[in-house]
Amino acid sequence: MASYAAGTTPIRDLPGGPFSPTVANVDATAHFTARLHTSFDTVRLLWLLLEAHGVCTAHQHYAWVEGIAARLMPKDADMVLVEVSDAVTGAPAMLLPLMRRRALGHHVIEWLSCRVCDYAVPLLADGRAWTRQSADAMWAAVRAVLPSADRIHIAGIPRQVHGVANPLALLSVARDSIQVTSGLVLHGDPETLIKRICKPSFAKAFRKHCRGFEQLGGLALVEADTPDLTEELLDALLEMRLKRFRELGRFDLLTQAPVVDFYRAAALQGLSNGSVRLFGLRVGEAWLASIYVLVRKGTLHALLLGIDQNAVANVSPGLTTMGKLMVWGCERGFDYFDLSVGGQGYKQHIGASSSVLAEICEPVTVRGRAANAAILLRSRVEGMTRSRPRLLKAVQGLTRRLRRLKD
Repeated sequence: MASYAAGTTPIRDLPGGPFSPTVANVDATAHFTARLHTSFDTVRLLWLLLEAHGVCTAHQHYAWVEGIAARLMPKDADMVLVEVSDAVTGAPAMLLPLMRRRALGHHVIEWLSCRVCDYAVPLLADGRAWTRQSADAMWAAVRAVLPSADRIHIAGIPRQVHGVANPLALLSVARDSIQVTSGLVLHGDPETLIKRICKPSFAKAFRKHCRGFEQLGGLALVEADTPDLTEELLDALLEMRLKRFRELGRFDLLTQAPVVDFYRAAALQGLSNGSVRLFGLRVGEAWLASIYVLVRKGTLHALLLGIDQNAVANVSPGLTTMGKLMVWGCERGFDYFDLSVGGQGYKQHIGASSSVLAEICEPVTVRGRAANAAILLRSRVEGMTRSRPRLLKAVQGLTRRLRRLKD
């Protein structure tokens, strides 16, 4: 997640606390209290206020997380929403959306994500400058109210969000993960954006692809602004993405009906609250690509992309869509294009900057330590494999063949 600047607004009249101005820094002796909530009913007002006036990402938008809990959370899982407040003033400091579930004979507390939330960022009340000491004090208060579990595992922790330090990344128990996130800062004249912020090779290819598509009957990036068009673009995305993933022998969450239902409901709801947008790349009357985007305070989060790679020879509808969407965002005042989690080569080809995400793997019981050791071993093996291109290519090829056999 980039450390670009974004303004924050003081929180006023929050439940359980008085006026809370933006804090310039947090003293190392800061103390916090925590309160456990097990449903949205008791925390909804606070959540919406922090979302409106505090610091968070689109992945912590209330409608998005409520949809995760309603459609994707395992039936035997428990919701764990932790409200953290200043121990002296009682003013809210943050809200952490977690859950507890069973995992191979033990209980784990993790982010309320269910694999459709890229980033673990608390909803922060303000832009205070967190330190390791204040973050650890916060975490001690959180740990004191968490339900019993064998381990805690929080992945996808960015270092910063909108220029504010993520206290989870500062914790003594946090460590670098094998995950990276990438993105580009959008600025200046939209007409020269691609040439200025992207690699020369991508800018050259983008111009070539646009000319090629234009010769076929006109090129347009279309935003879904009605329920019917939203449904059409989502169906196109699913068809193109699943076909391509089958050809590549890769697994996709979109093969699971509840996940598709979640994304569909969120996209339709996004027509009214603006948090989700769908775009399609169209040449004539044919859709060549469709992209699913989250929107939050100057940031476009590109989540899902479906492309018809075989529609036109020697051109890339995927990269063309990315370039067109960056220009569209710059024209409308967006200042960051988030390419999400993963080290796919096309992100480096575009010219995106990458940063390593942190994670928390904290064992609580003997069972938790055993499970944690297995997770860390798997991460080390995966990290070693990724660092050896030939080995990674061989493993990926074997995985693709096995999936094709299964299909």
